[in-house]
Amino acid sequence: MGAAERRWSRRKRALLWGVLMAALDAAWGQLRYSVPEELPKGSFVGDVAKDLGLEMLALRDRGVRVLSEGRTKYFALHGKTGHLVTAERIDREQLCESVRQCVLRCEVILDGEMQVYSVEVEITDINDNAPKFEEMELEERMSESTAPGSRFPLVEAHDPDAGPNSLQRYELSGDEHFSLAVQAGPGGDHRPELVLEKALDREEAAFHELVLRARDGGEPAQTGTARIRVTVLDANDNAPVFSQEEYTARVAEDVPVGSVLVTITASDADEGLNGNVKYSLKKITAKASRVFELDAETGALTLVRPLDFEEGDSYELQVQARDGGELFDAAKIVITVTDVNDNAPEISVRSALTEISEDAQAGTVVALLHVQDRDSGANGQVRCSLDEGVPFRLRSSQGSYYSVVTAGELDREKVSEYNVTVRAVDGGSPAMQSSAVLALRVLDVNDNAPVFAEPRYSARLAENNAAGALVLTVRASDEDWGQNARVRYRLSEGRVRDAPLSSYVSVQAETGALYALRSFDYEEVREVRLWVWAEDGGLPALSSNASVVLEIVDENDNAPQVLYPPAAAPSAAVSGWAGVELAPRSAEPGALVAKVVAVDADAGQNAWLSYELAKATEPGLFRVGLHSGEVRTARFPLARDAARQSLVVVVKDHGRPALSATATLTVVLAESVAELLSELGSAAAAVPGEPAASLTRWLVLAVAAVSCLFLAFLLLLLAFRLRHWRRSQLLAATSSSALRGVPASHFVGIDGVRAFLHSYSHEVSLTTDSRKSHLRLSSGSCCDTLPARPPPDEPAPLLGEDPAVPTQAQPNTDWRFSQTQRPGTSGSQNGEEGGAWPNNQFDTEMLQAMILASANEAADGNSTLGGGTGTMGLSARYGPQFTLQHVPDYRQNVYIPGSTATLTNAAGKRDAKNAGASGGNKKKSGKKEKK
Repeated sequence: MGAAERRWSRRKRALLWGVLMAALDAAWGQLRYSVPEELPKGSFVGDVAKDLGLEMLALRDRGVRVLSEGRTKYFALHGKTGHLVTAERIDREQLCESVRQCVLRCEVILDGEMQVYSVEVEITDINDNAPKFEEMELEERMSESTAPGSRFPLVEAHDPDAGPNSLQRYELSGDEHFSLAVQAGPGGDHRPELVLEKALDREEAAFHELVLRARDGGEPAQTGTARIRVTVLDANDNAPVFSQEEYTARVAEDVPVGSVLVTITASDADEGLNGNVKYSLKKITAKASRVFELDAETGALTLVRPLDFEEGDSYELQVQARDGGELFDAAKIVITVTDVNDNAPEISVRSALTEISEDAQAGTVVALLHVQDRDSGANGQVRCSLDEGVPFRLRSSQGSYYSVVTAGELDREKVSEYNVTVRAVDGGSPAMQSSAVLALRVLDVNDNAPVFAEPRYSARLAENNAAGALVLTVRASDEDWGQNARVRYRLSEGRVRDAPLSSYVSVQAETGALYALRSFDYEEVREVRLWVWAEDGGLPALSSNASVVLEIVDENDNAPQVLYPPAAAPSAAVSGWAGVELAPRSAEPGALVAKVVAVDADAGQNAWLSYELAKATEPGLFRVGLHSGEVRTARFPLARDAARQSLVVVVKDHGRPALSATATLTVVLAESVAELLSELGSAAAAVPGEPAASLTRWLVLAVAAVSCLFLAFLLLLLAFRLRHWRRSQLLAATSSSALRGVPASHFVGIDGVRAFLHSYSHEVSLTTDSRKSHLRLSSGSCCDTLPARPPPDEPAPLLGEDPAVPTQAQPNTDWRFSQTQRPGTSGSQNGEEGGAWPNNQFDTEMLQAMILASANEAADGNSTLGGGTGTMGLSARYGPQFTLQHVPDYRQNVYIPGSTATLTNAAGKRDAKNAGASGGNKKKSGKKEKK
């Protein structure tokens, strides 16, 4: 138990020392730990996370790895604690056989930061190996004549442990004739020698048995033993002697197997069996015993396995020459291995990126490389380089580490992937090289705006296109990749003829196809200018634009429009175009008569007009200029040529199909304007059914208006007549006798009669003039006589009743109006009147009622108003000479609309002597007039 506690105490001190060393080296960017060998797997080595000042979360995020030198991974990083632990059981003697201080190196790599931290772990020795002799049974031969004090080298024990745990001392036991002497070698090793203390006597003892022990300094100490048997021989005077005490050989590591590296020689002065010398290896390591072989007869040291300078650069061998009498001599062979450039540099990628953004800053670490060459000297000096033409460079890092960093800006659009080749060349001759390839993909950044295939687009679209017609397709490409290269199209805001541009055209967002949303009219819109934007899908989005000019191509959809001759009214009897021109009969051939002026709303060839004479009264008299439209005489007008020439000119455009219009010209062959007007007047009279359209329209309107007024007036008169008739009936029932006694002057006023006749008499005058018409109200038409008034004792008949009355009395011709007193057309009365006229409203209304009641009977002389025949009862008031010939006939000079007939009264035109005709004759005459 005490020994175990002491071992654990030593281990704790070693761990503490290792932790202190690690803390000291961490300040210099290097971690150092110390652990004893033979620790079980997963044993704690050091707290890397704490010593580096890193949090566990940061370690997991950054990606921490541990790389060890060599093929075997001895250390690992605990993912949860950040501790460096052993990954395998470590045997110091196996790893560091010939090295006093055994140090294992590893690197802690932070992939996220491209940082490397060097870790050195010293493997301390524990006493896990006992000293061991190569041979457990040793045999020595000595002559009995050997002088006391002679020394005989013994085989050395080997202890792989180091320090205090290594071989410390030898012990000999078993016989008083011998003792043990230990010599210190140049390397600090212990060389045991057997010393003869007392003379030997073969006859006394032929054999001596000894035990040699080798003891180390560990706690507890371990020992190794070997049994020595000494054989006493007869006398042998001379021992073999080597030619030199130390043999050296310097050989290259690439020397072929089987080569003799060195030959040792020893001579013996004896003869016979005592002079026969044999060679042997007395002290050799296990590694050397596998590489070299010594010929016992010749002393040639032969190479049996290839040398490797990197595994061992020197070997030291102990050889012995022994004769047949068992006398011997010892010598040393030192083999020095020289390095040969047989190892190419080794490039190991400790950490590397597979993707990098194209906007990475210059100096960004892309990969971390470890480069080493197992050769030494110049052969182990390595130079690293990159291929030319790549935006990367090498930067030397700590130790044998190199960093591959960006040397400039990256552009994915130029190079999307890089295969960066790192070359390492050593300084040997010939030089050896190796290479490693780093595959690096450049990630896209939205640094390129879409680019249109053309900066300006133009398209031609025929007018009257169908809505939704494809106009053109714009194309824009984006050098970026993925979403950053996805292009969408849109139109910029604008207006066309005060309407939004989007109502005319649209663009398909994905394909860039431009469509017309409506039918275009060249005469309204001849050109549409717009901007199309292309925008990628990056964040932020980049865009560019291109101008598009949409030219509307004219189609022949407009017929020529004739400006001269001017257009005729739509209701004109002759359709087309009309005009009147004067051409002298003395005009010479080629004289300009008129010019047809026409325009076409189309453009280009569709607006080129040509003129031709389609129809003419005299085909050979006039000609029309093909392109000018000028109408000129083709020959001298002849006397037989009609004075009024009608020309029909056809105006055509040059479209396909061609459209045309016609113009009608009337050319009058006359020498003066008066003759021209006369010709036009005769033409109008010759064609009464073809008045000017405007005059006909106004005439129809005038006649319709007059007819409406006439009907309205008749209805109004009828209403008044019914009202007065009603009143007269009432008056007749109450005071018929009183009314009959009232003088006639109280019933009738001549002013009322004249006013009534004046208001009803009118005249419509129609003219044949093509420009004017007159509607005139006549105020002077009147008749000569008034119908006789019925006797006072007979009531007046109602309007429309059958006049069953006695024969009208003859008018009194003794009394008449003077010329100045007769009512005339002017309505003026000069001089004194022969009687009294009605002078109040009541008399006037009564007169109007009587006139209405007997309007038709007045002409026949059958009036029942009393007062004598033909006097309408006025003779009682104004005297017997007041007859109907002095009163105007209201039917005279009245035109019936739509007819040329005039209402007249034959009785009104008779003179005084015809007024006395019989009533029957007058009635027949009146009926005749009605017919």
